[in-house]
Amino acid sequence: MLYEKNIFKKNIRKIDIHFGLTYPNVYRTAMSSLGYNILYNQINEREDTWCERIIFPSVNSMESNTPLKYFDVISFSIQFEEDYFNVLEMLKKAEIPLKRNDRTKDDPLIIAGGPSVTANPMPLSDYIDLFIIGEGENIINLFFDKYREAKDKNLEKFLDLPGIYIPEFNNKTKINIVEDMDEAYHITEPIISKSDDENYQTIFNNSIMLNVSRGCTRGCRFCMSSYLYRPMRQTDYKKLIEIAIKNRENTGLNKITLIGAAVSDYNDLEKLIIGLESEGFQISTPSLRIESITRETLESLKRSGLKTITLAPESIDRLRKVINKDILEEQIFTVIKDAIDLDFKIKLYFLIGIPGETMDDIEELCEYMKKIANMHNSIKNVKFSINPVIPKPHTPLQWEPYDFKDIKRKTRYIQKEMRKYNIKCESPKKGLVQYILSCGNRGIGAIIEKSLTKQPTLKEWRELTPKYDIDDELPWSKIDVGVDERFLKIENKRLRNLKQTPWCETSPCYNCGACEK
Repeated sequence: MLYEKNIFKKNIRKIDIHFGLTYPNVYRTAMSSLGYNILYNQINEREDTWCERIIFPSVNSMESNTPLKYFDVISFSIQFEEDYFNVLEMLKKAEIPLKRNDRTKDDPLIIAGGPSVTANPMPLSDYIDLFIIGEGENIINLFFDKYREAKDKNLEKFLDLPGIYIPEFNNKTKINIVEDMDEAYHITEPIISKSDDENYQTIFNNSIMLNVSRGCTRGCRFCMSSYLYRPMRQTDYKKLIEIAIKNRENTGLNKITLIGAAVSDYNDLEKLIIGLESEGFQISTPSLRIESITRETLESLKRSGLKTITLAPESIDRLRKVINKDILEEQIFTVIKDAIDLDFKIKLYFLIGIPGETMDDIEELCEYMKKIANMHNSIKNVKFSINPVIPKPHTPLQWEPYDFKDIKRKTRYIQKEMRKYNIKCESPKKGLVQYILSCGNRGIGAIIEKSLTKQPTLKEWRELTPKYDIDDELPWSKIDVGVDERFLKIENKRLRNLKQTPWCETSPCYNCGACEK
C-alpha cells in the first residue's frame, strides 16, 4: 500500500495541457531524482497545465490512472542509458507507435530530457520528437507557451527556443543551464511517500532533498557531469536553511539530504551544516569528495546520524593522475582513518579500464583495497564497488575504446583475489552495452528496438562497438555543452603524459569555454 502527500489533483476540464511526466525506471529511483521532483512541482504551478507522473513499469498515471496514450505531451526523464529499453517498452505497452515518423496528429507529442540524452540524443532520435538539452526547468515554461500557440505536429516553432534538439531538423543547439541557483526553482512542498513495500521507499526515504549546488569543475576526465553542467553554481547557505525550514513546515520531516554534483566543494559547507544543526535538522549526503573532507565535517555528519560515508578514490596513485584526480595518498588515508575513528561504515568506488592500465596496476589495486579494508576492525564494514570506465560524450575520454576482453580479464582477477572482502564488480557486458548506448549513433536505435522482442547476443553488441579517431566528427557534434572540443583534445593528450589540469576554483582559468572569464 502506498500513501503520498502533496500530490497535485486538477480538473481535467479546466486545463489546456495534460502533461505526462514519465520516468522509465522504478518508483524508488524516480522519486529519488531531485530533477524529476522539481519538474513535477514547477509545471503544476501553471494553472493551464496538469502534470501527472507515469512511472515504469506502469503506463497509467499515478494521480488519475490515465493511460499514457491520452496525454497531450509525454516527457521522458532519462537519467541512465540503460533506461532507453524501458522508454520503448512503455511506448509499446501504451499502444503508441514507436517511431516518430509513424505517429499521427492523434498521438501525443513525445519529448525527452536528462543527462544521457543531453550528452547524446542520437540513439533515441528515431523515437523521440523533441529533446530538451540540459536543465529542463530553465526552458519548460517557454516550451509550454510555444506548444499552446498551436497544438500540432509542426515542430519548427520550437527551433527558436534555446536548448531544443529536434531530430527531424538535426539542428545545432546549446545546453540550457540555470545560471543563478538563488533564483532557481527550489521545492518547498515535496511529495512524501509512505509504504511498507520497499519498492515504494525512496533512496532518501523520509528526507528533504536540498539542492546545494550544480555542476563541478574538478575535471575528472572520465566524468560526464564534470563537463556537461559547468560552471559550478551554488545556492546561498542562508537561503538553503530557509528552504529546509519551509520544507519541514510542509512535511513534518526533520532529516536533510544534501544534493549536488560536488557537495563537499560547496564553499560554505560547514556554515550550512552548523546552521541546519542549530535548527535541529539531521543531515546526510550521498557522497563526499576526499580532498574537501575535514575531521570537523565528519564529526558534524556523525552527530546528525549519518552511518555510512561514501568515498571515491577511483584507483591507485599513478592512474588517478591519468584521470585528473590527483588526490594525495595521505589525504585518502587520513579521511579513512578519521571515518573509522568515528565508527562510520565506509563505501568506496574504484574504476578499472583506465587508459594505460596494466595487470600490474590491477594487482596493486587489490593490495591497496586490502590495506584499506584491514584498517577497520571489521572488513565487512568496508564495501568496495568496482566499475569499468565508460567513455562518455563531451569528455576527454570520448575518443577512447571500451576493451571488453581486457575488462573481463581484470574483473575475474579482482573477484578471485578479493573474494574474502565485501566487494561488488559491475558486469563487463553491462559496461559494454552502456558504452554503446552512450557513444553510439542513430543506428543504435535498431538494437534497442529489437530488444523488445528478442535479447540481442553479446556478439551483436560487440559488432556495434564504436571506434572514433581524434579528428572524427562525432554523433553528438550538434550538441554544444559549452566546453570546447579543442580543450577536450588537449585534455586527451595530457592524460597520456600523466599531466594534471588544476581545479579552476583555486587556479587560473584554463579557458575550457564553459563560462566567460
